[in-house]
Amino acid sequence: MSALVHEHMRAVLKINLKCLINDAIVYTQHANRKTIKTMDVVYALKRQGQMLYGFDSGSSKLTKK
Repeated sequence: MSALVHEHMRAVLKINLKCLINDAIVYTQHANRKTIKTMDVVYALKRQGQMLYGFDSGSSKLTKK
């Protein structure tokens, strides 16, 4: 039973990761770059409705509080 759950979770994770990477690549290509930056991933997550807090849009580094 648990093997089926793990197999299903792996499949769902793989699909979500493919979508995230695809969105990040679109942001990178739009900026005419060849390297994906942190903010490309943050914006891709935001587009998918999965906000990632703690990143500053100006520096691509974790902000200290």
